[in-house]
Amino acid sequence: MLAAAFELQKAVFGTLAADTGLTGALGGEKFYDLAPARTAYPYATFGPASTHDWSTDTEQGSEHFFTINVWANGKGRREALQLMDRIDQALMTTPLSVAGHHLVNLRREGSEIHFDEDLNAYHGLMRFRAMIEPV
Repeated sequence: MLAAAFELQKAVFGTLAADTGLTGALGGEKFYDLAPARTAYPYATFGPASTHDWSTDTEQGSEHFFTINVWANGKGRREALQLMDRIDQALMTTPLSVAGHHLVNLRREGSEIHFDEDLNAYHGLMRFRAMIEPV
């Protein structure tokens, strides 16, 4: 299950990096597991994730919940929302290839945005759910 979680993250980042409209809006492939100190806005990070066994008596599988965080301050809420929309479009319209696994389903569960006064930036948070079976 944990290998599937790692491969899913690689597939998500690979899909986002391949979206030239998104990388252009970010000013490069600014997708991080943990953003380096003083990274210029905007950028996206892979946030909290959890994995659960989804196996049955006859089949193995895992359920994955993960978040993608968007950080922006140049154009405020609008910029963050546009980036979130691009991320959503990229993940929902491009089939993800998860090495060694079959992605059964991927959907966005929800999203939110707020202003982080400590960072003087908008923080967008997107929650996703993926169902994965081994190949």
